[in-house]
This record gives sequence, C-alpha cells and structure tokens, in this order.
Amino acid sequence: MLEKLLVLQYYGFYEGGALGSFLDRLSQAGFFSYLLPFLLIFALVYGILLRLDFFKGNKSVNGIIAFAVGLLALQFDFVPAFFSEVFPRVGIGLAIILVILILMGLFMPKANWVTYVLFGISALIVIIILIQSGGYFGSDIGYWFSYNWPWIVGVAFIIIVISIIVNAGSEKAPSKFEEVASPMLRNLFGVK
Repeated sequence: MLEKLLVLQYYGFYEGGALGSFLDRLSQAGFFSYLLPFLLIFALVYGILLRLDFFKGNKSVNGIIAFAVGLLALQFDFVPAFFSEVFPRVGIGLAIILVILILMGLFMPKANWVTYVLFGISALIVIIILIQSGGYFGSDIGYWFSYNWPWIVGVAFIIIVISIIVNAGSEKAPSKFEEVASPMLRNLFGVK
C-alpha cells in the first residue's frame, strides 16, 4: 500500500507534471489529432478563398466550403498521421535555422550573400524533412535518395559550374553576391 502511494506521489514528476498531464489529456481527447488539423486546414482554405475572391466577397460561402474541406480532410486518418509526422520535424528544422541565424548574426557581416546562404540551408532542411516524412507513408523516395545522392550532388555541381561558365562570358555588372563572394573564393583558393 505504501509503495503505491509513493508511486502516485512521483507520477506527475516523471510524466511532466501538471502541464504534461494537461497535454496528455488534450491528446487523449483528440485535440492534436483532429481539432488542430481541422483548424489549420479550415484557416488555410478560407484564407485562400478570400484571397482569390471567387464568390465576390461572399464570406459565408467561403466559410462553408472551408468548413467542408476541413471536415473531409479528417475523414480518414491520413491527415492526422501526416501532421504528426511532419510538424515535429519542422520544429526541429526551425530550431536549426534559428541557431544558424544566431551564429551568422554574431560572426558574419551584414551582407546579401548571408541571405542566400540561409535560404539554401533552409531549402536543404525542407528537402530533408520531406524525404524523411515520405518514408513514413510508404514512399520509396528516402531509399532512392540515399542510394542516388552522389549522382544528385554531381549533377547539381555540373549545373552550377555550367551556369557560372555561361554567365562569366556576359558583359554585365557583377551582382552584390559576386562582389562579396569573388574575393573570398579567390583568397580561399589562392588565386590572385
């Protein structure tokens, strides 16, 4: 009897306390699996319909269509499973981008090329998230990518080199990126 009381005393501590218990109750009630995906899909469809203005400002028709699409999306468990697989990875990706932003803000000068580098890293993180999430739903793209990544990197490298060579012959003014990156690359490779 005393052992059971001790277990109950520490239950909240090991399970996340009051906040963990609250989130667990919300999860058991279907808040994360059904209500939040419904609200997200409803808001996106409603916003798109308002922006496109198909019904000439008739917000009630937009609301009915958004409501129906939101409920139809939850008819099967594909949408909740997709959201539960993708959004935790997106959270990790956003945390990585935040760390990169902080480090670049501390150590890099304020230049346009920093934006391009950050955009490239963000695009790479999005691609990785989509590949990993695709494997969860039976897609073979993760396996295909892991098997063929050297070819993909090689083709991308060749395309980049060809575009640099083709653009090098044109008589245009250098962009801000080229003004900043060219001296850095020359110093890196020892070219005068």
